[in-house]
Amino acid sequence: MSEELQQGCAPSECGTKPACAGCSYNHNADSEEPAPKAPPKVRKVIGVVSGKGGVGKSLVSGELAVMLRRMGYRVGVLDADITGPSIPRMFGIHDKAFGDGEHIFPAETETGIEVMSINLMLENDDAPVIWRGPVIAGAVKQFWEDVSWSELDVMVIDMPPGTGDVPLTVFQSIPLDGVVVVSTPQDLVGMIVRKAVNMASMMNIPVLGLVENMSYAVCPDCGKRIELFGKSRIAQEAAELSLPVLAQLPFDAKAAQLCDEGAIETVDNPLMADAAAAVAGQVGL
Repeated sequence: MSEELQQGCAPSECGTKPACAGCSYNHNADSEEPAPKAPPKVRKVIGVVSGKGGVGKSLVSGELAVMLRRMGYRVGVLDADITGPSIPRMFGIHDKAFGDGEHIFPAETETGIEVMSINLMLENDDAPVIWRGPVIAGAVKQFWEDVSWSELDVMVIDMPPGTGDVPLTVFQSIPLDGVVVVSTPQDLVGMIVRKAVNMASMMNIPVLGLVENMSYAVCPDCGKRIELFGKSRIAQEAAELSLPVLAQLPFDAKAAQLCDEGAIETVDNPLMADAAAAVAGQVGL
């Protein structure tokens, strides 16, 4: 055994070479715990949730962000729907996110809305994200903690559907000021709405109200209102849950086309404007 091994290394040498087998010096004594990360400077955080997929939750998230921005607020959108991200396309964002090794910088829309989504980090937008739940949940947590958000008045989080790992992570890790629950008029959705509302209640997150999407269609020829899914039950559901109906949104072919073209910021939707005003009032913006 060498003399160096018998005597150990001097503290001044630690870090300049590997620890030796005979070293009595604690090489980890000087290691520092990483400093806790400062939370983003976001005044209010609003989650948009649904108990099932296919109800147009991302559309509601995008339009809510647009209407809040039109009200003069500094707005960000965190796309937590990792396996089905659609927010960047709605806003016409094609450039990828970049970082400095420590932080990731969000993209910015034409009107100044900050956006972070997994699609901003994938080489190809159509590449599938084949990750297990805990990994997806970890990515969402990183979007909150490691993205260099500006000082925002409000952040809208587009949540994945259901009550699984990612919604649970968001509820537990991000200080939500309230959630908006999105549904459609089918009878089945009543049960799904209650699941989402009950999960939020169990996590002590206020439910700000309900938005019924695809509530009806308007005939372009005669203007008649057509209830494609049958008569809406949203008023009854809201009354039973003691929640307000924030909006009943019709099928809107023009809005859908604008979203497909990446021009959601040009959508004119007075119903969502009223809903955004109600949400802003509830959370104290």
